[in-house]
Amino acid sequence: MARKKKQWPLMQGVEVGPAAAEGNAVVRIDDMVVFVPKVVPGDIIDLQITRSKRNYAEGRAERIVSPSSLRVAPLCPHNDHCGGCRWQAMRYDAQLQAKQQQVRDNLERLGQVDCSTMRPICGSDNIECYRNKLEFTFSTRSWLTREQISQGQQPHPWGALGFHVPGMFDKVIDITHCALQPKPSNAIRNAVRQYAIEHNLAPYDQRQHTGLLRNLVIRTASTGHLMVILIVAQNAPEQVLPLLEMLKNEFPEITSLQYIINTKLNDSYADLDVITYHGSAHIEEQMLNYSRTSSLRFTINPKSFYQTNSQQAQRLYSFVAELCEAQPSDTIYDLYTGAGTIALFMANQCKKVVGIEYVEEAVADARANSRLNGFNNTTFYAGDMAQVLTPDFIANNGQPDIIIADPPRAGMHPKVIEQIIAARPRRLVYVSCNPATQARDLQLLQPYFTVACIQPVDMFPHTQHVENIVQLNLK
Repeated sequence: MARKKKQWPLMQGVEVGPAAAEGNAVVRIDDMVVFVPKVVPGDIIDLQITRSKRNYAEGRAERIVSPSSLRVAPLCPHNDHCGGCRWQAMRYDAQLQAKQQQVRDNLERLGQVDCSTMRPICGSDNIECYRNKLEFTFSTRSWLTREQISQGQQPHPWGALGFHVPGMFDKVIDITHCALQPKPSNAIRNAVRQYAIEHNLAPYDQRQHTGLLRNLVIRTASTGHLMVILIVAQNAPEQVLPLLEMLKNEFPEITSLQYIINTKLNDSYADLDVITYHGSAHIEEQMLNYSRTSSLRFTINPKSFYQTNSQQAQRLYSFVAELCEAQPSDTIYDLYTGAGTIALFMANQCKKVVGIEYVEEAVADARANSRLNGFNNTTFYAGDMAQVLTPDFIANNGQPDIIIADPPRAGMHPKVIEQIIAARPRRLVYVSCNPATQARDLQLLQPYFTVACIQPVDMFPHTQHVENIVQLNLK
Protein backbone atom coordinates (compact mmCIF):
# COMPACT_ATOMS: atom_id res chain seq x y z
CA MET A 1 0.00 0.00 0.00
CA ALA A 2 1.40 3.41 -1.00
CA ARG A 3 2.45 5.66 1.83
CA LYS A 4 0.20 8.70 2.07
CA LYS A 5 1.99 11.97 1.48
CA LYS A 6 1.91 14.30 4.46
CA GLN A 7 -0.08 17.47 3.92
CA TRP A 8 1.58 20.43 5.59
CA PRO A 9 -0.45 23.45 6.73
CA LEU A 10 0.43 26.94 5.51
CA MET A 11 2.87 28.50 8.00
CA GLN A 12 2.26 32.22 8.28
CA GLY A 13 4.71 34.97 9.19
CA VAL A 14 7.90 32.87 9.08
CA GLU A 15 11.27 34.63 8.99
CA VAL A 16 13.80 33.58 6.35
CA GLY A 17 17.28 32.77 7.63
CA PRO A 18 20.68 32.79 5.87
CA ALA A 19 21.44 32.02 2.24
CA ALA A 20 22.27 28.38 1.58
CA ALA A 21 23.33 26.01 -1.19
CA GLU A 22 21.93 26.12 -4.72
CA GLY A 23 20.65 29.67 -4.29
CA ASN A 24 18.10 28.75 -1.62
CA ALA A 25 17.68 30.23 1.85
CA VAL A 26 17.14 28.43 5.15
CA VAL A 27 13.98 28.59 7.24
CA ARG A 28 14.00 26.79 10.58
CA ILE A 29 10.75 25.30 11.87
CA ASP A 30 11.47 23.94 15.34
CA ASP A 31 14.28 21.42 14.67
CA MET A 32 13.56 21.12 10.95
CA VAL A 33 15.58 22.88 8.24
CA VAL A 34 13.53 23.99 5.23
CA PHE A 35 15.23 25.10 2.00
CA VAL A 36 13.26 27.80 0.21
CA PRO A 37 14.06 29.33 -3.23
CA LYS A 38 13.35 32.86 -4.44
CA VAL A 39 13.52 34.50 -1.02
CA VAL A 40 16.02 36.81 0.66
CA PRO A 41 17.42 36.48 4.20
CA GLY A 42 15.23 38.57 6.49
CA ASP A 43 12.04 38.23 4.43
CA ILE A 44 8.89 37.43 6.41
CA ILE A 45 6.90 34.93 4.37
CA ASP A 46 3.93 32.59 4.39
CA LEU A 47 5.61 29.23 3.89
CA GLN A 48 4.21 26.11 2.27
CA ILE A 49 6.29 22.96 2.72
CA THR A 50 6.19 21.00 -0.53
CA ARG A 51 8.47 18.07 0.23
CA SER A 52 9.91 16.56 3.38
CA LYS A 53 12.85 14.24 3.90
CA ARG A 54 14.33 12.66 7.00
CA ASN A 55 16.83 15.47 7.64
CA TYR A 56 15.36 18.46 5.83
CA ALA A 57 12.37 19.79 3.90
CA GLU A 58 11.74 21.94 0.84
CA GLY A 59 9.18 24.69 0.56
CA ARG A 60 8.03 27.78 -1.30
CA ALA A 61 6.99 31.26 -0.31
CA GLU A 62 3.27 31.66 -0.99
CA ARG A 63 3.47 35.32 -0.06
CA ILE A 64 6.09 37.81 1.09
CA VAL A 65 4.46 39.39 4.11
CA SER A 66 7.28 41.83 4.80
CA PRO A 67 10.33 42.24 2.54
CA SER A 68 13.84 42.09 3.96
CA SER A 69 16.06 45.17 4.12
CA LEU A 70 18.40 43.15 1.88
CA ARG A 71 15.76 42.86 -0.87
CA VAL A 72 16.13 44.99 -4.01
CA ALA A 73 14.24 45.29 -7.28
CA PRO A 74 15.47 42.63 -9.74
CA LEU A 75 17.18 43.74 -12.94
CA CYS A 76 15.29 41.25 -15.07
CA PRO A 77 11.52 40.73 -15.61
CA HIS A 78 12.04 36.94 -15.61
CA ASN A 79 13.88 36.81 -12.28
CA ASP A 80 11.12 35.02 -10.36
CA HIS A 81 11.10 32.10 -12.79
CA CYS A 82 14.47 31.86 -14.54
CA GLY A 83 16.94 29.64 -12.72
CA GLY A 84 20.02 31.58 -13.79
CA CYS A 85 20.16 34.51 -11.34
CA ARG A 86 18.68 33.22 -8.12
CA TRP A 87 20.03 36.06 -5.98
CA GLN A 88 19.08 38.97 -8.21
CA ALA A 89 16.60 40.23 -5.61
CA MET A 90 19.35 40.32 -2.94
CA ARG A 91 21.56 43.35 -2.33
CA TYR A 92 24.98 42.77 -3.88
CA ASP A 93 26.96 43.26 -0.67
CA ALA A 94 24.79 40.56 0.92
CA GLN A 95 25.48 38.26 -2.04
CA LEU A 96 29.22 38.69 -1.50
CA GLN A 97 28.91 38.00 2.20
CA ALA A 98 26.94 34.82 1.49
CA LYS A 99 29.50 33.62 -1.04
CA GLN A 100 32.40 34.24 1.31
CA GLN A 101 30.56 32.28 4.00
CA GLN A 102 29.88 29.49 1.50
CA VAL A 103 33.62 29.15 0.83
CA ARG A 104 34.44 29.21 4.54
CA ASP A 105 31.78 26.65 5.45
CA ASN A 106 32.90 24.21 2.76
CA LEU A 107 36.61 24.49 3.51
CA GLU A 108 36.21 24.25 7.29
CA ARG A 109 33.52 21.55 7.44
CA LEU A 110 34.50 19.34 4.51
CA GLY A 111 38.24 19.93 4.32
CA GLN A 112 39.16 20.81 7.92
CA VAL A 113 41.01 23.82 6.49
CA ASP A 114 42.16 26.66 8.73
CA CYS A 115 40.55 29.71 7.10
CA SER A 116 42.43 32.33 9.08
CA THR A 117 44.32 33.27 5.89
CA MET A 118 41.14 34.00 3.93
CA ARG A 119 41.03 37.40 2.27
CA PRO A 120 37.83 39.37 1.60
CA ILE A 121 36.04 38.22 -1.52
CA CYS A 122 36.79 40.19 -4.69
CA GLY A 123 33.47 41.53 -5.98
CA SER A 124 32.65 42.45 -9.56
CA ASP A 125 32.52 46.10 -10.58
CA ASN A 126 29.93 45.19 -13.19
CA ILE A 127 26.92 43.29 -11.85
CA GLU A 128 24.87 43.82 -15.01
CA CYS A 129 25.77 42.95 -18.63
CA TYR A 130 28.92 41.14 -17.47
CA ARG A 131 28.64 37.90 -19.45
CA ASN A 132 30.41 37.57 -22.79
CA LYS A 133 28.54 34.41 -23.79
CA LEU A 134 24.92 33.26 -23.58
CA GLU A 135 23.27 30.22 -25.13
CA PHE A 136 19.52 30.28 -25.77
CA THR A 137 17.27 27.33 -26.56
CA PHE A 138 14.30 27.04 -28.93
CA SER A 139 11.36 24.92 -27.81
CA THR A 140 7.84 24.06 -28.87
CA ARG A 141 6.83 24.24 -25.20
CA SER A 142 6.72 27.70 -23.67
CA TRP A 143 6.49 27.66 -19.89
CA LEU A 144 3.95 29.76 -18.00
CA THR A 145 3.99 30.74 -14.34
CA ARG A 146 1.21 29.80 -11.96
CA GLU A 147 0.14 33.44 -11.98
CA GLN A 148 -0.04 33.53 -15.78
CA ILE A 149 -2.09 30.34 -15.86
CA SER A 150 -4.49 31.66 -13.20
CA GLN A 151 -4.96 34.78 -15.32
CA GLY A 152 -6.00 32.65 -18.27
CA GLN A 153 -2.89 33.25 -20.38
CA GLN A 154 -2.01 30.70 -23.03
CA PRO A 155 1.46 29.72 -24.31
CA HIS A 156 2.42 31.21 -27.66
CA PRO A 157 1.45 28.64 -30.31
CA TRP A 158 4.86 28.97 -32.00
CA GLY A 159 6.88 28.09 -28.90
CA ALA A 160 9.69 29.88 -27.08
CA LEU A 161 13.28 31.11 -27.31
CA GLY A 162 15.09 31.55 -24.03
CA PHE A 163 16.38 29.50 -21.10
CA HIS A 164 15.37 26.07 -19.84
CA VAL A 165 13.04 25.93 -16.87
CA PRO A 166 15.13 24.51 -13.98
CA GLY A 167 14.71 20.74 -13.91
CA MET A 168 12.75 20.53 -17.18
CA PHE A 169 14.60 19.47 -20.32
CA ASP A 170 11.84 20.36 -22.80
CA LYS A 171 10.26 23.53 -21.41
CA VAL A 172 11.74 26.96 -22.02
CA ILE A 173 11.03 30.39 -20.54
CA ASP A 174 10.47 32.80 -23.40
CA ILE A 175 13.00 35.53 -22.60
CA THR A 176 12.27 39.07 -23.75
CA HIS A 177 15.06 40.75 -21.76
CA CYS A 178 18.12 39.28 -20.07
CA ALA A 179 20.27 41.63 -17.98
CA LEU A 180 23.42 39.51 -18.19
CA GLN A 181 24.84 40.36 -21.62
CA PRO A 182 25.48 43.75 -23.27
CA LYS A 183 23.77 45.07 -26.36
CA PRO A 184 22.77 43.93 -28.93
CA SER A 185 22.19 40.48 -27.37
CA ASN A 186 18.53 41.02 -26.51
CA ALA A 187 17.77 42.66 -29.85
CA ILE A 188 19.36 39.78 -31.79
CA ARG A 189 17.46 37.10 -29.88
CA ASN A 190 14.14 38.94 -30.20
CA ALA A 191 14.72 39.56 -33.93
CA VAL A 192 15.39 35.85 -34.50
CA ARG A 193 12.21 34.89 -32.65
CA GLN A 194 10.11 37.40 -34.58
CA TYR A 195 11.55 36.27 -37.93
CA ALA A 196 10.90 32.61 -37.07
CA ILE A 197 7.28 33.31 -36.17
CA GLU A 198 6.66 35.40 -39.29
CA HIS A 199 8.29 32.85 -41.61
CA ASN A 200 6.94 29.74 -39.90
CA LEU A 201 10.33 28.32 -38.91
CA ALA A 202 9.57 25.59 -36.39
CA PRO A 203 11.44 25.37 -33.07
CA TYR A 204 12.90 22.00 -32.15
CA ASP A 205 10.71 19.60 -30.19
CA GLN A 206 12.88 17.86 -27.59
CA ARG A 207 10.40 15.00 -27.18
CA GLN A 208 9.50 14.27 -30.78
CA HIS A 209 12.86 15.38 -32.25
CA THR A 210 11.19 17.41 -34.95
CA GLY A 211 11.52 21.02 -36.02
CA LEU A 212 14.36 23.19 -37.30
CA LEU A 213 15.69 25.72 -34.78
CA ARG A 214 17.67 24.32 -31.83
CA ASN A 215 19.98 26.90 -30.22
CA LEU A 216 21.25 30.45 -30.57
CA VAL A 217 24.68 31.37 -29.13
CA ILE A 218 25.83 34.98 -28.78
CA ARG A 219 29.41 35.89 -27.83
CA THR A 220 30.57 39.45 -27.22
CA ALA A 221 34.22 40.45 -26.74
CA SER A 222 35.85 43.41 -25.00
CA THR A 223 37.39 44.21 -28.39
CA GLY A 224 33.92 44.95 -29.81
CA HIS A 225 33.86 41.73 -31.82
CA LEU A 226 30.51 39.94 -31.90
CA MET A 227 29.83 36.29 -32.78
CA VAL A 228 26.40 34.77 -33.45
CA ILE A 229 25.95 31.01 -33.96
CA LEU A 230 22.64 29.51 -35.08
CA ILE A 231 22.26 25.76 -34.48
CA VAL A 232 19.67 23.96 -36.56
CA ALA A 233 18.42 20.37 -36.69
CA GLN A 234 18.23 19.99 -40.47
CA ASN A 235 20.20 20.85 -43.56
CA ALA A 236 17.60 23.31 -44.86
CA PRO A 237 19.44 26.17 -46.60
CA GLU A 238 16.24 27.55 -48.11
CA GLN A 239 15.04 28.32 -44.57
CA VAL A 240 18.28 28.95 -42.70
CA LEU A 241 20.18 31.22 -45.09
CA PRO A 242 17.48 33.92 -45.34
CA LEU A 243 17.40 34.08 -41.53
CA LEU A 244 21.18 34.54 -41.45
CA GLU A 245 20.94 37.18 -44.18
CA MET A 246 18.42 39.07 -42.06
CA LEU A 247 20.86 39.05 -39.11
CA LYS A 248 23.71 40.19 -41.36
CA ASN A 249 21.68 43.13 -42.67
CA GLU A 250 19.95 44.22 -39.46
CA PHE A 251 22.99 43.83 -37.21
CA PRO A 252 26.08 45.02 -39.13
CA GLU A 253 28.05 44.93 -35.84
CA ILE A 254 28.14 41.11 -36.11
CA THR A 255 31.74 40.26 -37.06
CA SER A 256 31.32 36.47 -37.10
CA LEU A 257 28.03 34.89 -38.23
CA GLN A 258 28.01 31.10 -38.26
CA TYR A 259 25.73 28.09 -38.19
CA ILE A 260 25.89 24.43 -37.23
CA ILE A 261 23.73 21.55 -38.45
CA ASN A 262 23.04 19.21 -35.53
CA THR A 263 20.98 16.15 -36.45
CA LYS A 264 21.86 14.31 -33.20
CA LEU A 265 19.44 13.67 -30.37
CA ASN A 266 21.46 15.83 -27.96
CA ASP A 267 22.52 19.47 -28.02
CA SER A 268 26.31 18.99 -27.91
CA TYR A 269 28.13 20.36 -30.94
CA ALA A 270 31.82 19.96 -30.07
CA ASP A 271 32.14 17.22 -32.70
CA LEU A 272 30.24 19.05 -35.46
CA ASP A 273 31.39 21.25 -38.33
CA VAL A 274 30.88 25.00 -38.09
CA ILE A 275 29.91 26.87 -41.26
CA THR A 276 30.86 30.54 -41.54
CA TYR A 277 28.11 32.48 -43.31
CA HIS A 278 29.53 35.99 -42.92
CA GLY A 279 32.64 37.62 -41.50
CA SER A 280 35.46 35.87 -39.69
CA ALA A 281 35.51 32.30 -38.39
CA HIS A 282 36.52 33.64 -34.97
CA ILE A 283 36.51 36.69 -32.73
CA GLU A 284 39.36 38.07 -30.67
CA GLU A 285 39.47 38.80 -26.95
CA GLN A 286 42.23 40.66 -25.15
CA MET A 287 43.47 41.02 -21.59
CA LEU A 288 46.28 42.96 -19.93
CA ASN A 289 49.17 40.79 -18.78
CA TYR A 290 50.07 40.55 -15.09
CA SER A 291 52.47 43.50 -15.20
CA ARG A 292 49.87 45.48 -17.22
CA THR A 293 52.56 46.49 -19.68
CA SER A 294 50.97 44.91 -22.74
CA SER A 295 47.84 43.07 -23.87
CA LEU A 296 47.41 39.34 -24.38
CA ARG A 297 45.29 38.35 -27.37
CA PHE A 298 43.06 35.29 -27.54
CA THR A 299 41.36 33.85 -30.60
CA ILE A 300 37.85 32.63 -29.76
CA ASN A 301 36.15 30.22 -32.15
CA PRO A 302 32.61 28.79 -31.68
CA LYS A 303 33.88 25.87 -29.60
CA SER A 304 36.49 27.76 -27.56
CA PHE A 305 36.31 28.03 -23.79
CA TYR A 306 36.91 31.47 -22.34
CA GLN A 307 35.91 32.80 -18.94
CA THR A 308 32.44 34.29 -19.39
CA ASN A 309 33.15 37.36 -17.22
CA SER A 310 36.05 39.02 -19.05
CA GLN A 311 36.74 41.76 -16.50
CA GLN A 312 36.72 39.40 -13.52
CA ALA A 313 38.87 36.91 -15.42
CA GLN A 314 41.58 39.59 -15.48
CA ARG A 315 41.33 39.85 -11.69
CA LEU A 316 41.18 36.10 -11.16
CA TYR A 317 44.32 35.52 -13.19
CA SER A 318 46.07 38.42 -11.47
CA PHE A 319 45.42 36.78 -8.11
CA VAL A 320 46.73 33.46 -9.48
CA ALA A 321 49.91 35.16 -10.70
CA GLU A 322 50.37 36.97 -7.40
CA LEU A 323 49.95 33.77 -5.35
CA CYS A 324 52.33 31.83 -7.62
CA GLU A 325 55.16 34.21 -6.59
CA ALA A 326 56.99 32.95 -9.68
CA GLN A 327 60.70 33.44 -10.29
CA PRO A 328 62.26 33.88 -13.76
CA SER A 329 63.91 30.46 -13.45
CA ASP A 330 60.69 28.58 -12.56
CA THR A 331 58.99 25.81 -14.50
CA ILE A 332 55.20 26.02 -14.09
CA TYR A 333 52.69 23.27 -14.82
CA ASP A 334 49.18 24.50 -15.67
CA LEU A 335 46.79 21.59 -15.16
CA TYR A 336 43.38 21.73 -16.87
CA THR A 337 44.76 24.60 -18.95
CA GLY A 338 41.75 24.91 -21.27
CA ALA A 339 42.61 27.36 -24.04
CA GLY A 340 45.79 28.31 -22.18
CA THR A 341 44.63 31.63 -20.74
CA ILE A 342 46.29 31.18 -17.33
CA ALA A 343 49.37 29.61 -18.93
CA LEU A 344 49.85 32.59 -21.24
CA PHE A 345 49.15 34.99 -18.38
CA MET A 346 52.11 33.40 -16.56
CA ALA A 347 54.44 32.89 -19.54
CA ASN A 348 56.43 36.11 -19.14
CA GLN A 349 56.84 35.50 -15.40
CA CYS A 350 58.86 32.29 -15.62
CA LYS A 351 61.21 30.16 -17.69
CA LYS A 352 58.67 27.64 -18.97
CA VAL A 353 54.96 26.77 -18.80
CA VAL A 354 53.65 23.26 -19.46
CA GLY A 355 49.89 23.02 -19.99
CA ILE A 356 47.76 19.86 -19.91
CA GLU A 357 44.13 19.67 -21.03
CA TYR A 358 41.71 16.86 -21.89
CA VAL A 359 39.94 18.61 -24.81
CA GLU A 360 42.10 18.48 -27.94
CA GLU A 361 40.37 21.47 -29.55
CA ALA A 362 41.19 23.58 -26.50
CA VAL A 363 44.85 22.55 -26.71
CA ALA A 364 44.87 23.58 -30.38
CA ASP A 365 43.49 26.98 -29.26
CA ALA A 366 46.18 27.24 -26.57
CA ARG A 367 48.95 26.57 -29.07
CA ALA A 368 47.49 29.06 -31.55
CA ASN A 369 47.12 31.72 -28.84
CA SER A 370 50.71 31.14 -27.73
CA ARG A 371 51.92 31.76 -31.29
CA LEU A 372 49.60 34.78 -31.59
CA ASN A 373 51.27 36.35 -28.54
CA GLY A 374 54.81 35.45 -29.57
CA PHE A 375 55.62 33.05 -26.72
CA ASN A 376 58.21 30.33 -27.29
CA ASN A 377 58.37 29.02 -23.71
CA THR A 378 54.99 27.24 -23.61
CA THR A 379 54.17 23.60 -24.35
CA PHE A 380 50.69 22.09 -24.38
CA TYR A 381 49.59 18.45 -24.20
CA ALA A 382 46.18 16.87 -24.75
CA GLY A 383 44.99 13.86 -22.78
CA ASP A 384 43.40 12.55 -19.61
CA MET A 385 45.14 14.27 -16.70
CA ALA A 386 45.49 11.11 -14.62
CA GLN A 387 47.22 9.37 -17.52
CA VAL A 388 49.35 12.25 -18.83
CA LEU A 389 50.79 13.54 -15.55
CA THR A 390 53.19 10.68 -14.78
CA PRO A 391 56.77 10.43 -13.52
CA ASP A 392 57.94 9.92 -17.12
CA PHE A 393 56.08 13.05 -18.23
CA ILE A 394 57.77 15.05 -15.46
CA ALA A 395 61.16 13.59 -16.36
CA ASN A 396 60.68 14.69 -19.97
CA ASN A 397 59.25 18.17 -19.24
CA GLY A 398 61.16 19.16 -16.13
CA GLN A 399 60.45 19.24 -12.43
CA PRO A 400 57.64 21.73 -11.70
CA ASP A 401 58.53 24.48 -9.26
CA ILE A 402 54.88 25.62 -9.24
CA ILE A 403 51.69 23.81 -10.20
CA ILE A 404 48.48 25.64 -11.06
CA ALA A 405 45.34 23.49 -11.06
CA ASP A 406 41.96 24.72 -12.31
CA PRO A 407 39.85 21.55 -12.57
CA PRO A 408 36.17 21.23 -13.52
CA ARG A 409 33.44 21.23 -10.87
CA ALA A 410 34.08 17.57 -10.03
CA GLY A 411 37.55 18.47 -8.73
CA MET A 412 40.73 16.45 -9.23
CA HIS A 413 41.04 12.70 -9.69
CA PRO A 414 42.79 11.03 -6.72
CA LYS A 415 45.59 9.85 -9.05
CA VAL A 416 46.23 13.46 -10.10
CA ILE A 417 46.50 14.47 -6.45
CA GLU A 418 48.94 11.61 -5.89
CA GLN A 419 51.07 12.81 -8.82
CA ILE A 420 51.06 16.39 -7.53
CA ILE A 421 52.22 15.18 -4.13
CA ALA A 422 54.91 13.02 -5.73
CA ALA A 423 56.12 15.94 -7.90
CA ARG A 424 56.71 18.03 -4.75
CA PRO A 425 56.38 21.52 -6.26
CA ARG A 426 57.27 24.21 -3.78
CA ARG A 427 53.88 25.82 -4.41
CA LEU A 428 50.45 24.71 -5.60
CA VAL A 429 47.82 27.28 -6.59
CA TYR A 430 44.41 25.60 -6.72
CA VAL A 431 41.61 27.44 -8.54
CA SER A 432 38.11 26.04 -8.15
CA CYS A 433 34.55 26.83 -9.22
CA ASN A 434 33.23 24.41 -6.59
CA PRO A 435 34.44 24.97 -2.99
CA ALA A 436 32.93 21.62 -1.91
CA THR A 437 35.10 19.47 -4.18
CA GLN A 438 38.04 21.80 -3.58
CA ALA A 439 37.65 21.18 0.17
CA ARG A 440 37.64 17.42 -0.41
CA ASP A 441 40.88 17.67 -2.42
CA LEU A 442 42.52 19.99 0.11
CA GLN A 443 41.96 17.42 2.83
CA LEU A 444 44.12 14.99 0.84
CA LEU A 445 46.78 17.62 0.11
CA GLN A 446 47.16 19.10 3.60
CA PRO A 447 49.47 16.42 5.02
CA TYR A 448 52.02 17.57 2.43
CA PHE A 449 51.15 21.24 1.87
CA THR A 450 50.27 24.17 4.09
CA VAL A 451 47.36 26.42 3.17
CA ALA A 452 48.97 29.87 3.01
CA CYS A 453 46.26 32.05 1.45
CA ILE A 454 42.60 31.81 0.40
CA GLN A 455 41.11 34.28 -2.11
CA PRO A 456 37.44 34.04 -3.15
CA VAL A 457 36.42 35.82 -6.37
CA ASP A 458 32.88 36.54 -7.53
CA MET A 459 32.77 35.72 -11.23
CA PHE A 460 28.97 35.49 -11.50
CA PRO A 461 26.97 38.20 -9.68
CA HIS A 462 23.35 37.31 -8.82
CA THR A 463 24.11 33.57 -8.86
CA GLN A 464 25.13 31.28 -6.00
CA HIS A 465 28.37 30.36 -7.79
CA VAL A 466 31.75 31.47 -6.49
CA GLU A 467 35.35 30.96 -7.61
CA ASN A 468 38.04 30.32 -5.02
CA ILE A 469 41.84 30.32 -5.13
CA VAL A 470 43.98 28.56 -2.53
CA GLN A 471 47.74 28.95 -2.25
CA LEU A 472 49.50 25.89 -0.80
CA ASN A 473 53.17 25.71 0.09
CA LEU A 474 55.17 22.51 0.36
CA LYS A 475 55.86 21.52 3.98
